[in-house]
Amino acid sequence: MIDLDEPCGRYFKYRDLVECGKTWRDHAEQGIPIDNLPREQASVDALGALTVAVLDPLIEEFGSVTLTYGFAGPMLTRKINARIAPALDQHAAHELGRNRSPICPRGGAAVDLLVPGRAATEVARWIAGSLRFDRLYLYGDARPLHVSFGLETRRAIVQMLPGPSGRRVPRRISL
Repeated sequence: MIDLDEPCGRYFKYRDLVECGKTWRDHAEQGIPIDNLPREQASVDALGALTVAVLDPLIEEFGSVTLTYGFAGPMLTRKINARIAPALDQHAAHELGRNRSPICPRGGAAVDLLVPGRAATEVARWIAGSLRFDRLYLYGDARPLHVSFGLETRRAIVQMLPGPSGRRVPRRISL
């Protein structure tokens, strides 16, 4: 079982990655917190690896990081009203679905984050030039960016642009 108050890097505890995001916070404030604990040791390990490889260096470079979405187990995912893609986004880390197969076969782990006072593109450019990562999604300079770290470390950078229908469409870019 995970100890949420255990450090998972230099600056974060597991609680910071598990108990973040609007949906989790809203339910907790209403007195009905969502059970969002990782069940798989591989998920705990992936959250630690993401923190050490990406989040710690970000803090050392920029001073602070605000996590807007972190680990999302099945219970939390069911409560999120926005369009999400658990089978692709790596927020479920190595968790298993009801059929005992991985929710996201990519493995690894992901967070969405903001760096106060910095545009997402500036932060993404620094990540791309300085760190190992799997996928980096940009939604606009004033919006959180998504970064994942896992076994693949594909270094894929994707800009999510509004398409004709208003729905965001991915486009691979380089920074």
